[in-house]
Amino acid sequence: MRKLLGFILTPIFYLCFSLSLIVFHPIQWLCLKLGGYRAHKKSVDILNGFLVACNYTLFNRTRFIDNKRLPIGRPIIFVANHQSTFDIPPLIYFLRRFHGKFISKIELAQAGIPSISFNLVHGGAANIDRKDAKQSIAEILKLANNMKMKNWSAFIFPEGTRTKTGKMKPFSVGGIATLLKKNPEALVVPVAIKGSYLMVKYGMFPLRPFTSMSWEVLDPIDTTGLNAEEIVKKAEEVIRVQVEG
Repeated sequence: MRKLLGFILTPIFYLCFSLSLIVFHPIQWLCLKLGGYRAHKKSVDILNGFLVACNYTLFNRTRFIDNKRLPIGRPIIFVANHQSTFDIPPLIYFLRRFHGKFISKIELAQAGIPSISFNLVHGGAANIDRKDAKQSIAEILKLANNMKMKNWSAFIFPEGTRTKTGKMKPFSVGGIATLLKKNPEALVVPVAIKGSYLMVKYGMFPLRPFTSMSWEVLDPIDTTGLNAEEIVKKAEEVIRVQVEG
């Protein structure tokens, strides 16, 4: 029955999702041209609020457990497990006060996807070419410098790819190590994402309705005396406890 309802509700979800991207594409452009970074970021934040709300067309529950103790005005590296494409809008919207940027595949920036590609190109993301190590390092260093100079934060999925079963893959240290080298004072904050892989249990069509999903921002990792590999390992362990019990 749930899958049958998915066939009925998924077109409504994609219609709302697509309309949001299409409508906000020119809004983003106008905001950037007329108001610069701050106006553009505001438009992106509102867009992602709409994208989160699209979940209600599937009767899915999006529960975000914030951490109000995190300081403003200090670079933060948010380290999260990755379960689906739909992990991203809640992170952008609910943590918008931290000016978080993603390390993304350059293919997405070049794909011409309304709103998404525009934001990746103009919003401060590090768009890396996985076939070009030199370009990738340069992009991550550019983000690291912006974090240092502008107190931006970063969102990283160290698994490198999405899980299909909810079981976490090992975390890689690369991008996080580069960011930490330039920003040794940055907080490393784990984020545990649960249940979003079930939304795409049947694939991208139909999507699974009546799915409960949660994003939980955990306490910062105590990095005292730890190198980058140890910090990432500790973040992986903390997230794994929350996600897999």
